[in-house]
Amino acid sequence: MSLIRLKSEQDIEKLRAAGNLVSRTLAEIAPLVKPGAVTADLDRVAEEFIRDHGAVPAFKGYTVGRAVFPATLCVSVDDVVVHGIPGDEPLKEGTLVSVDCGVVLDEFYGDSAYTFAVGEVSDELRDLCVATHRSLVLAIENSVPGRRIGDISAAVQTHCEGLGFGVVRDLVGHGIGRSLHEAPQVPNFGRRGVGRKLKEGMTFCIEPMISLGGSDVETDDDLWTVRTADRSPAAHYEHMVAVRKGGADVLTTFDYIEAVVAAPYKEAA
Repeated sequence: MSLIRLKSEQDIEKLRAAGNLVSRTLAEIAPLVKPGAVTADLDRVAEEFIRDHGAVPAFKGYTVGRAVFPATLCVSVDDVVVHGIPGDEPLKEGTLVSVDCGVVLDEFYGDSAYTFAVGEVSDELRDLCVATHRSLVLAIENSVPGRRIGDISAAVQTHCEGLGFGVVRDLVGHGIGRSLHEAPQVPNFGRRGVGRKLKEGMTFCIEPMISLGGSDVETDDDLWTVRTADRSPAAHYEHMVAVRKGGADVLTTFDYIEAVVAAPYKEAA
């Protein structure tokens, strides 16, 4: 079983600072997410913003096996669940685009993701965003000392599958600290009362990845782009959380984003 690194108060504050920069970076590109926008431009703006604030992009150059991620942002459009590579294809009206961002600031990582509406989207897609975001909220409510990872996982699965959405099982949330991916893994499916017990000082990312259709995914030949097998649209929201005595301490925020653009899940509520 992988070792979980419990964080000190100082560590958590450094993680909060990194998470805050990620949140502000997502807000920086938020007004640019509109029909006709080129995702490579979003990536350029994000990298410049991160470096101007004394940090470096966490994803650019990240290596898994022989695959090296080439960009600052993961920009995942429509049926792409995660790890979409920014490019020159313009965004289309009526689609969803999930943007995942990571930074390294003062030796600690920040990581968060947000699903944007490109122009006006259907009620069906808004409902998907509502369910995905709500499952994140429910998962965070279970991130308290004495609970177990399975309680977080079950909160996501029960809510989303109860509404008829597909819960992606091949991808999980993760611990975070001085490394981007630490123990424990945080799946979006599971049973209450099982898994690692939550302790004060644990820090991890909860990231429901939910589809309008089935739960199966496929990876493109670029070794990064993960899309739904049935090509149904997907949504993805992610927060960094610290387990504290008084409850879950969310280290990232969507407030900066929603100060400049409308939240799909709020409009549908």
